[in-house]
Amino acid sequence: MKLYFVRHGRTVWNLEGRFQGAGGDSPLLPESIDTLEELGQYLKDIPFDKIYSSDLPRAVKSAEIIQSQLTNPCPLESVPELREWHLGKLEGLKIATLNAIYPQQIQAFKTNLAKFDTRMFEAESLYTTTQRTIQFIKSLKNSKAEYLLLVGHGANLTASLRTLIGYQEALLRKDGGLANASLSIIETDDFERFTLKTWNDTSYQKI
Repeated sequence: MKLYFVRHGRTVWNLEGRFQGAGGDSPLLPESIDTLEELGQYLKDIPFDKIYSSDLPRAVKSAEIIQSQLTNPCPLESVPELREWHLGKLEGLKIATLNAIYPQQIQAFKTNLAKFDTRMFEAESLYTTTQRTIQFIKSLKNSKAEYLLLVGHGANLTASLRTLIGYQEALLRKDGGLANASLSIIETDDFERFTLKTWNDTSYQKI
């Protein structure tokens, strides 16, 4: 099976530099709609069996835009397992402000999740956010599909997908997180071993 993962399009809070976890949401920027349509055109000839998206509005809207461009119509289902990491007290606050107050913790969130103290912010644990998504991915073995598209979120997908392919906690964000509207592709034959084919690709975008 080939699994295509997309981070939702850029939002107002992304533009404003705010933490946007499972407890917060903001609309897609107008230019993000154009970008997602480009991505849909890039993927249009892939015979997806189904699209799954996080049930948060920014992800559902992103999935719908991509879906609208596909040559072969396929169903879309939104699921809570693909929601963003719930970031507790960080939700909606400006990253620059928090960086001044908690420099070590914000740096850890960006580069070394093994040192990020979720309890300090009453956030979902790293284990919980990755396992709910990984277990959902593994449950897709029963779908007998060949091509699936999953639309989710930056922090959750970065940590979950790298955990899935064998990265240790300290290295999950060693190259930063996934870009908005980026494409990552993973293949598996048995849902035990997962092979990364494409990571954080935005090359489809017109310059």
